[in-house]
Amino acid sequence: MMTSRADELPGVRQWNLDDGGAVTLHERWLAPAEAAQVFRTLLEEIDWKQRSIRIMGREVLQPRLTAWYGDAEYTYSGVTLAPLRWTPLLSELRDHLIADVGECFNSVLCNMYRTGADSMGLHSDDEKELGPRPVIASVSLGAARRFVLRNKRKKVPPVIIELTHGSLLVMGGTTQALWKHAVPKDPSTIGPRINLTFRRILGPSQA
Repeated sequence: MMTSRADELPGVRQWNLDDGGAVTLHERWLAPAEAAQVFRTLLEEIDWKQRSIRIMGREVLQPRLTAWYGDAEYTYSGVTLAPLRWTPLLSELRDHLIADVGECFNSVLCNMYRTGADSMGLHSDDEKELGPRPVIASVSLGAARRFVLRNKRKKVPPVIIELTHGSLLVMGGTTQALWKHAVPKDPSTIGPRINLTFRRILGPSQA
């Protein structure tokens, strides 16, 4: 059972991005022992698959493994994902995030980076069903990886954040509308990393 809470731990960092973007990092949202147990359970329980996506008219394999859990379908990069049923652990993590972040998350995209060769290209979580100012809560487990934010309109230095084992990154405001983010390849990373990005999918009348 989870015992750690974001507002009870030190190591909180905030970035006020240009044009209304907001990013907050809770470096120890999960205590180390708890994070290790969550990581082991997710490795075994999640239905990890390597899927194809459409980029510039071509179908390519994603350079990582993914799974979609929640209460609604989600479409991105030309692929529509039907939700899998919440596992007990994902439900528990969701409920604690709802309490800590104050957002009614109803879905989660699970990502597995097997080695430093796996990556996530620059993109924004700006699909219509997420709404104009979505809040994304990203939990990281396993190997640390660099997370890069780049402004879509301005030539300003990127924001680079190291996402470590047990950390929680929350993106809100205009971050998805005006910034892109990525997890670049890192040849120095050997071990696997799991990333859970919780979000709220809006109904047709809300989007």
